[in-house]
Amino acid sequence: MIRLIADLHTHTLASGHAYGTIREQAQAAAEAGLSMLGLTEHAPGVPGTAHPLYFNNLFTIPRTLYGVELLHGSEINVLSGGELSLEQKWMKKLDYGIVGIHRVCYTDEGIVKNTDNLIKCMADPKVRFVSHPDDNHTPLDYPALVSAAVELGVALEVNNSSFLKLDKRLGCLDNYRAMLSLCMELRCPIVVDSDAHDPSRVGKFEEAVKFLEEVGFDPSFIVNAEEERVRRFIDTGKL
Repeated sequence: MIRLIADLHTHTLASGHAYGTIREQAQAAAEAGLSMLGLTEHAPGVPGTAHPLYFNNLFTIPRTLYGVELLHGSEINVLSGGELSLEQKWMKKLDYGIVGIHRVCYTDEGIVKNTDNLIKCMADPKVRFVSHPDDNHTPLDYPALVSAAVELGVALEVNNSSFLKLDKRLGCLDNYRAMLSLCMELRCPIVVDSDAHDPSRVGKFEEAVKFLEEVGFDPSFIVNAEEERVRRFIDTGKL
């Protein structure tokens, strides 16, 4: 059975379209039995999100709330040309970055360019995760993506939220099957997250875990299955 101890992709009120405070998220994580919580507000590019100065002041937040260790990240947008939507001076304030394609600030450039743009963003040393690489609105080349993830020390996300809106995530299930098969073949790490935008969703991984168990994914390649594995991977990109 797959058991997860951390949710490394969540959003609070600061993201502009989420509905909980940091303390509400942390309390929800404790109630869900998690020991670690990643706070990953959207970077500029997503309408209504925090000003980059927000990330400069993260040091004022307690590192532990309700017995849950807090990690500071950001979900950073992939832009045309493989540019990141958050400047390096703010990236340095983070424990880690998640990079992802969001159609509110990205126009589909086709499978080759989409993949190239994403891989360029993955190469930033602060980036450790790719968010929801599962939607054919912006298709990806999975053999190229998984190979790059292995080389760069980046984990690919299996996003529980995607399973709850399959009508909006084109080809999601088939894409995850293809991606996870390659991850097992090439020994590529993954991360399983809720992508919670409300405290009620923090630590909710049921659909993603069910899918992983159905395809027989090896839990030893899941970053957030162990605390020390999370810390080591964020520091080094290695399990």
